[in-house]
Amino acid sequence: MGARPDAPLIGVLALQGGFAAHERALRCLGARVRQVRVPGDLEGLEGLVIPGGESTTMTLGIEREGLAQPLRQLVASGVRVLGSCAGLIMLDREHLGLMDIRAERNAFGRQIRSFETDLQLDGLEGGPLRAIFIRAPWIAQAGPAVQVLASVDGHPVAAREGEILAVAFHAELTDDLRLHRWLLKDGSLAGAAASNG
Repeated sequence: MGARPDAPLIGVLALQGGFAAHERALRCLGARVRQVRVPGDLEGLEGLVIPGGESTTMTLGIEREGLAQPLRQLVASGVRVLGSCAGLIMLDREHLGLMDIRAERNAFGRQIRSFETDLQLDGLEGGPLRAIFIRAPWIAQAGPAVQVLASVDGHPVAAREGEILAVAFHAELTDDLRLHRWLLKDGSLAGAAASNG
């Protein structure tokens, strides 16, 4: 029961963290999925997920494999990107520099402070989604081109800049696949007409 040969090819950064659950979500939507571990794995991708995990370990893996510049080039080509939890951190100014944001790590507290909530993202059709926050970051600063889509207790937890969507929660741990559907260009989200720049 594989994906059709013409289905979108989506990469999932698979150096560390919760990449397998994103792969399952994308396959449920009929996408072809490729694990990204080295620069050559980025070839031909139509979308990319940077999953949750441990941002320091992920950073070391990206440096070890020489992935930073190839990832920047992929994003510059207009490919859609979904960064989830640690993926949001990886997208910020101090890491890959792909979004004009600064993330605050473990902003909501340690593992025992993990929580779930119903969250309405601006422009996401179908009502609130269930958001699971585990040692989650928040967005401490956002530049003028960044569109904040949702906040918790006044702290931004979802934002979009061009074709990049960053969320502080684990989008892959529920059955709600709307964010992955957006990644496949099969769903709407605030600022759908916005372009990079």
